[in-house]
Amino acid sequence: MFSTQTEKEGSKMDILNKVKAWAGSLAEVGVSLAALAIVLEVLGMGDMPFMPAGLSVVDNVSAMLASLGAQGVMGLIAIWVLWSIWERK
Repeated sequence: MFSTQTEKEGSKMDILNKVKAWAGSLAEVGVSLAALAIVLEVLGMGDMPFMPAGLSVVDNVSAMLASLGAQGVMGLIAIWVLWSIWERK
């Protein structure tokens, strides 16, 4: 028959929950690939097939941490915000 307002809201929430789960899974894959790239680079394996040639993950992570550290308190706040977002998933 006719769908009620709560049924429509429920279906919207289902869609949003699926998108959220998909985005979380995609973020986990990205973090796993970054960790793998760091480990392989530290072990001296050279270029990884899933990374562009000449891209150094360790250099990029080091530069990002250095720039956050140069910001002082704002860098610590940014790290705290990113960590809390990651843990909340």
